[in-house]
Amino acid sequence: MTPANQTTELMNARCSTRSYAPTPLRDDEKQAILHTAMRAPTAGNMLLYSIIEIDDQTIKDRLAETCDHQPFIAKAPWVLLFVADLQKWMDLFAASGLDRLDGVPHGVTPGPGELMLACCDAVIAAQNAVIAAESLGIGSCYIGDILELGETHAELLHLPRYTFPVTMLCLGRPKARPHIVERYEKHVVHRNGYHRLSDAELREASGDLDRLYGAPGFGGYDNYAQEIYARKFATDFAAEANRSVAWWLERWRTGTE
Repeated sequence: MTPANQTTELMNARCSTRSYAPTPLRDDEKQAILHTAMRAPTAGNMLLYSIIEIDDQTIKDRLAETCDHQPFIAKAPWVLLFVADLQKWMDLFAASGLDRLDGVPHGVTPGPGELMLACCDAVIAAQNAVIAAESLGIGSCYIGDILELGETHAELLHLPRYTFPVTMLCLGRPKARPHIVERYEKHVVHRNGYHRLSDAELREASGDLDRLYGAPGFGGYDNYAQEIYARKFATDFAAEANRSVAWWLERWRTGTE
């Protein structure tokens, strides 16, 4: 029998919420979620992220369009943007007289290693917020489309050079409990290193995916893998996300707007 407790049961019951009751979140609930987010592990205790609270309806309306035209974003009572943030450290270094210290390399700027650490910090904090919200009866939905339209989002949310919008959360009380989607894990967990699936294992995995997630007809495709490729990879929004992330990275590297 699988061990279970209140926390694991809460996490196993959680699923994305895209339809919200009109009841606003209380200030004490928001504070509890933010406090729990900031209790997340962080590389070197540096807090390489920032959280932007979004409750301005004009901004939410805009994000509902720029984040791949998802109207429910505008209806979410509370939106949190989790930003990988080295800008505050660059500013602090400058304000702390770093350029006057002997033996310290001058002109050092954050590279891809620091960016990846900051992205990890931001995502871990976001998941802490998700679980805290769930424990308070508040649903959530991750919005990965914040990665798109980098130029637009940088201007809309005043994001400086050494920042990167990792993910966004919509939060609110669910109108109804969403349907729990089963998770496919048989070929997810590897032991002592990555195991690339053989042809036989791939066929087995494909069959498992079809049974778990596939609907009759697969939207006109032969199997669920084909459907996912068509809906998630070979799309305009996937191409835009890749273009936009490249823009963020070039901006980070060179400062070019």
